[in-house]
Amino acid sequence: MEDKLLQLNEELASTAQHFKEEVGGIRSNRPTPKLVEDIKVDYFGQQMSIKQLASISVVPPRELQISAWDAQSAPLIGKAIEAANIGVTANVQGSLIRINLPPLSDERRQELIKLIKNISEEHRIRVRSLREKYNKLVKQAEDDKEIDKDQRFRFQEKIQNAVKKSNKDIEEMLENKVKEIQE
Repeated sequence: MEDKLLQLNEELASTAQHFKEEVGGIRSNRPTPKLVEDIKVDYFGQQMSIKQLASISVVPPRELQISAWDAQSAPLIGKAIEAANIGVTANVQGSLIRINLPPLSDERRQELIKLIKNISEEHRIRVRSLREKYNKLVKQAEDDKEIDKDQRFRFQEKIQNAVKKSNKDIEEMLENKVKEIQE
């Protein structure tokens, strides 16, 4: 049964990590390489992400600078960024691509906050379904006489504690992203 608890913790950590990655790509008032690094570029017939073709750096206060390793890929990267429809314009200068991020309007901030709250709720639902799945496994183990009633309650308590921790982590990431958007 302990191996099931380890498996649950891995799945919960994976869910929290997925949430972090998903909201990391959502634009805030702060520039972040995550905004563009996974955009796919058609580079000589292959789909490659920008992070595979260039280095991405932040130039304060609101600019991303992408240095293409191959000067021929720079215009392709620029086109891919504009085609990604993330609300920015790419300025290509040789092998350098500059992206200036305009400040977010209040309306857009509220839309983004609503979006990340919806994403967090989807991840909380995943966490609840994991809790339900593992509670059923514990109950089944008790029914099969693999564990007794006291052990079942102990395992269910451990499951609940792991779920609480995962929900707390998701909530903290949500709060941090909301603060970032509101800056």
